[in-house]
Amino acid sequence: MTTLEDLGYNDFFESSRKKMELDGFAVARVMVEYRGAYKIKNPTGEYLAKITGKQMFNASSREDYPVVGDFVAMTDLDGEHATIHNILPRKTILKRQHSDRSRIGGKNELQIIAANIDVAFIVESIDRDFSLNRFERYFAIAKDGGVKPVLILNKIDLISKEELDLKLAEIENRFNEAEVIPASSVNEEGLKDLRKYVEKGKTYCFLGSSGVGKSSLINKLLGEGIIKTEEIGLSTGRGKHTTTAREMYFLESGAIVIDNPGVRQVGMADVGVGIDSLFDEITVLAKECKFDDCTHIHEPGCAVLEALNSGNLDAEKYSNYINLKKEAEYYEMNELEKREKDRQFGKFVKNAKKQLKEFEC
Repeated sequence: MTTLEDLGYNDFFESSRKKMELDGFAVARVMVEYRGAYKIKNPTGEYLAKITGKQMFNASSREDYPVVGDFVAMTDLDGEHATIHNILPRKTILKRQHSDRSRIGGKNELQIIAANIDVAFIVESIDRDFSLNRFERYFAIAKDGGVKPVLILNKIDLISKEELDLKLAEIENRFNEAEVIPASSVNEEGLKDLRKYVEKGKTYCFLGSSGVGKSSLINKLLGEGIIKTEEIGLSTGRGKHTTTAREMYFLESGAIVIDNPGVRQVGMADVGVGIDSLFDEITVLAKECKFDDCTHIHEPGCAVLEALNSGNLDAEKYSNYINLKKEAEYYEMNELEKREKDRQFGKFVKNAKKQLKEFEC
């Protein structure tokens, strides 16, 4: 019989449940997020669930809605349908800035990728998709959310051992402590290491561009072709977008994995801490700068620029650090502007109600 512990539940969530005084509700985990509905699972079964109108009314941002990986308080309606009443506090979270290009102006929105993740497997294919700068973006997102990043260098069957060694050397030179698993779902290289890595009761999220082989790797772990995959297009060399929704799967080993739709752009959200942690070499240098608010771009007495000019700091790493910092600061500025607009609108509503009340009197 499935237990809550089999779903990743532990003392952190149980303590949170007690503090929230949710004894009258059952606990379930969100497996899939649909448009306006969720598939959730607990020891009694799987349910199609919706949140209450009160939750929607009280929500102030996207983070106030359930996401895949969340533990929620629910009531069983008829054995197949359920109502979600509350979300237990998240231990970790993965989020990014998402640009909706289908809308005029390409509106940027915060996208929650998944919650309560132990390890983020960042999958990059060895051919067209290989990019150290993209690794850094994923690493920053993972570290800021409290998630351990691990790189899966996939499709190594496409290159020689000498070429692979060069790629691994590039990664080691840029990311000193990064864990890397070279793999191939074609000849199953690295899959033994991957199977050893995943542990019972832990949750693993697969991230990467469309066509890098995330779903194929998960299918190998599952031991069957549950997730639909398609061949790479010969003309473009790019994979077709097959995964359309985030979904949670349970391995025979007891590990939990989440497949994600391909990500074209890895936009920075409010990930200042993650960036500082990832670029710890620059963070240490920054403490020696002449000015506390040094931007490390043009100021005199900047220890970061001195290291860059002397060749002690990699130029590409520095450039990516500056770009990520600017992007994160831009997002933070936009968020402050949004909060100010919300505050002004709140004052407007309050004054309008006051005037209406005076008019009625």
